[in-house]
Amino acid sequence: MTEHRQLVRVVTSAQAAARDALAIAAGTPSPVLMQRAGAAAAGEIMRRFSPAPGTRVLVLCGPGNNGGDGWIVAAELARRGLAVDTCEAMAARTPDAIAAREAAMRPASARLGQVSLEALGAAHFEIVIDALLGTGATGVPRGAIAEAVAAIESLRARGARVVALDLPTGLDATTGDAQQVVDAHLTVTFGTIKRGHLVSRGACGELVVVDIGLGAHAATGDGAGELVDESWVAEHVPVIHADAHKGTRRKIAIVGGAEGMSGAAILAARSAMRSGAGMVKVFADTASLDAVRCAEPAAMTAPWPVDSAAVARDVASWADAIAIGPGLGQSDRARTMLEGLLRDWRGPVVLDADALNIFAGRLGALAALLDHRAAILTPHAAEFARLAGCPVADVLASRFEIGQRVADRLGAVVLLKGTPTVVFTPGAHAPRVSASGTPALATAGSGDVLTGIAVTLLAQMHDAADAAACAAWVHGRAAELAQFAEARRDARGVVLDDVLHSLPEAWRFRAAPPPAPVLVELPAV
Repeated sequence: MTEHRQLVRVVTSAQAAARDALAIAAGTPSPVLMQRAGAAAAGEIMRRFSPAPGTRVLVLCGPGNNGGDGWIVAAELARRGLAVDTCEAMAARTPDAIAAREAAMRPASARLGQVSLEALGAAHFEIVIDALLGTGATGVPRGAIAEAVAAIESLRARGARVVALDLPTGLDATTGDAQQVVDAHLTVTFGTIKRGHLVSRGACGELVVVDIGLGAHAATGDGAGELVDESWVAEHVPVIHADAHKGTRRKIAIVGGAEGMSGAAILAARSAMRSGAGMVKVFADTASLDAVRCAEPAAMTAPWPVDSAAVARDVASWADAIAIGPGLGQSDRARTMLEGLLRDWRGPVVLDADALNIFAGRLGALAALLDHRAAILTPHAAEFARLAGCPVADVLASRFEIGQRVADRLGAVVLLKGTPTVVFTPGAHAPRVSASGTPALATAGSGDVLTGIAVTLLAQMHDAADAAACAAWVHGRAAELAQFAEARRDARGVVLDDVLHSLPEAWRFRAAPPPAPVLVELPAV
């Protein structure tokens, strides 16, 4: 990885402010950071929208430094030939915002128009820029700011493209709470990505992180998560060499497929094969074996192992890694088999779905069976809550921290699925965060697809944390490719077969990073 990539962190409001303060203390004046932010945002607006000279632009400015960013953007766009009006929802109050406003309004600057909030009802603009409230704001917008938010929504309904600076007004940077929020087509944020962006992606539109020169301070060791992106994954996924054979590409065992639930095991097998596995064997209930054989003839099949001898013969002597859980069920037979497998198989393992539910509230028993092997757990919020014995609401409210305790207790990697997905590593100081994905994954079976990817990478990479992070990103990227394909764009019924068919493209990493000063760009979902 390059240093440029390593500096992208997922931060709270306080962590974002701390990074700014450190950069300022190290010698970068706050007006310089603001100038860089405004200039970079203006450049992204020009790059993405290619507005013709004379395009009408409205910049709504608030009282703080986010408003200061807006004044700089307004001046930059006016200098590039756009017809820019400003609307001062509240007078600038911070020293940097006041200075930015004064500089933008000087006669030597490109001329800016001014319009009142009351006059926006009949106005028309092609681009509207939200510079009302920034990272430090909390709570529902009130007073003039609330009126400005309503005006932005009205202008959006009349065809304006909305750009939010740092984050859409009304979005809590730390929690993602968005009770009354600007609905942006594009959000340009500065130096880091905020937790709220990833929790409430729908409000942000396209999300772009630009470099404003925080330097090494962006990577301050305060527990902020590291964003997993395409460049990171491309550097960690192992290459399949020209002389590879099915053995070097690893043998994957998938244990699940109870009667009536063969589809989960089939999906996991398919995703493992589309992720580069050399051989896949599905261990399923006898009643499901014919369904597996018919649906996926490239996979080998075997009945569930019934005792230690069967585990040694059919699993331990053959597989490089196993995934347990897709369609496993929670019967007494499934429980006995799961515990026996974990006791008698000592290799790398991925546990999902009912393999986690069987251990609900029994972290100690699971920790003893895992015994610090290379292991990945892939719960969604409800499965995690059952496993850890806590309310689902607590999982959702603390998604960036809550998995660390369980990862440490189990000595295993915890991949907490959701928006976003957060990967916790035993003993780690900060989690890894994957923001890829779309609502196409909000359907039964998507976790089984992830399991097949994760177990294949675990077998090939040996590092469970890296394998989990890469699997989470590739899984989400395949969903993006499936949903954004022209034939399915805006379709409600994107199905997992579409995601599986997009997996080969998801593994085809682009060579070039985004143009400077862009650090990361995420699509609208």
